[in-house]
Amino acid sequence: MEPSELRRRLFDGLVIPAHPLASTADGAIDERHQRALTRYYAAAGAGGIAVGVHTTQFAIRQKGLLAPVLELAAEEARPHDLVLVAGACGDTRQAVREAELARDAGYDAVLLSLAAMADSDDGSLIEHCRAVAEVAPLFGFYLQPAVGGRVLSRAFWRAFAAIEGVVAIKVAPFDRYRTLDVVHAVVESGRAEDVALYTGNDDHVVLDLLTPFANGVRFAGGLLGHWAVWTRAAVELVAKVRADGPTPEVLALSNEVTDCNAALFDAAGGYAGCIAGIHKVLADQGLLADARCLDESEVLSPGQAEEIERVRRAYPHLVDDEFVAEHRDAWLA
Repeated sequence: MEPSELRRRLFDGLVIPAHPLASTADGAIDERHQRALTRYYAAAGAGGIAVGVHTTQFAIRQKGLLAPVLELAAEEARPHDLVLVAGACGDTRQAVREAELARDAGYDAVLLSLAAMADSDDGSLIEHCRAVAEVAPLFGFYLQPAVGGRVLSRAFWRAFAAIEGVVAIKVAPFDRYRTLDVVHAVVESGRAEDVALYTGNDDHVVLDLLTPFANGVRFAGGLLGHWAVWTRAAVELVAKVRADGPTPEVLALSNEVTDCNAALFDAAGGYAGCIAGIHKVLADQGLLADARCLDESEVLSPGQAEEIERVRRAYPHLVDDEFVAEHRDAWLA
């Protein structure tokens, strides 16, 4: 996809789920369920998918699964014209190599995690980002420190936004002050019309999408682990937010979505069960064979399963179990 078309699509505002991994007991890809997940996101109305990111489990790299995971998702997504975003991480050599892999697999942009560069200064980080942006359009990523991210300054984000190849930033620090740092930095860079902002603040989704920020800048869409589940309901939610604006009903939805996220992401347990929570919902729906993660230590926290069931019952309008049940067998075929 040409950069101009990619920017247009991103500014239109997309629902982009972060794609989980379906794995077997021996740590291989469960291809049948992996394909079913991609088909689900397309059928649910997502505008793109993000693959090889935190929700896909960074351990796929140690298992040698990154390439086949990217290729499977791309193969299923192409007929649906989804925007394809691939995760990249590690030092510059690794990140460039992963960006090249994504580009060659037909991905439109690279979501770059800086978690591995915890001790690098801003100048080194910007050079790192420039190297990746030379390979593929770049999607910035402010990952919250609780799950491996690092604090990044406003000065860093201003310099990052100025990189020509940057097309968007996923803002996911789960922190209002740091979210504002990114927004102000993009405005100060003079590229607010070129760099789309995507919420990754799963604890603040609706208000991020509703709120005008500095100079009228708004979040265009979302790239969220939360949207890996109940995706059809998420697409309907975003449509309602855009159509209705900040009505009392929509503002109430904001708190309901955050309550759901607290259960899914295991806020009470310091996010230890964030991937396991997503897997539980997908397994309950039959889209995964079970809730296992590659890292056997990544499991539901005590009480998390009960919390997930509580929000499922409390907010049926934010759940898409009936939609999944209707189409699951076709997706698994």
